[in-house]
Amino acid sequence: MKLESPKVTAGRNQQELFEFLTNVENYEKIMPSSKEKFVVTSDDTFLFQLKGMPEIKLKIVETKEPELVVLGSTSDKFPFTLNTHIADAGEGKSEVNMDFEGKFNPMMSMMIKGPLKKFITALTENIGKL
Repeated sequence: MKLESPKVTAGRNQQELFEFLTNVENYEKIMPSSKEKFVVTSDDTFLFQLKGMPEIKLKIVETKEPELVVLGSTSDKFPFTLNTHIADAGEGKSEVNMDFEGKFNPMMSMMIKGPLKKFITALTENIGKL
């Protein structure tokens, strides 16, 4: 299953945004308002929980400075990656969008597609407000 967020313009340049997104503590600042739990577990790993959802643990699994940050799930039951693409958008700005890729059975895909789409859209919109 693949999902993509809309593109947003952030008020930080590409390098600043890359550095922001490679610090896992900063993800708490862009979480949706439905966040119930957020814990940094190491330099590159954090876990969070949204209302009505299970806990999810994410780890930075790949970076390509200054244009890509890839978060991966640490769970074998729920394997996915969340890719954040950062493009230069002129002086002091950058354009950001996220895409989600996961391998789920059709029933699971149907159940989680809506909430996941909302989640990555909220993350991207919150990056745009930085």
